[in-house]
Amino acid sequence: MKARITVTLKNGVLDPQGKAIEHALSGLGFDGVGQVRQGKVFDIELAGADKAKAEADLKAMCDKLLANTVIENYSVAIT
Repeated sequence: MKARITVTLKNGVLDPQGKAIEHALSGLGFDGVGQVRQGKVFDIELAGADKAKAEADLKAMCDKLLANTVIENYSVAIT
């Protein structure tokens, strides 16, 4: 089983990397780019076929290690 976890900063949290990317895109001639928010993506392979257990384990992974839930949101997609 494969899963993709996407971690992004919560709204209202400053994103200096996103701002730097936004300025760099403008400097490269890409006009019309609005706000850029930067995040992380984790692709994880899991053994087993129990989707409910996998989802619970993935959420626990995010809460304990992959995301700082004070300033970040995450989403889990299992394929």
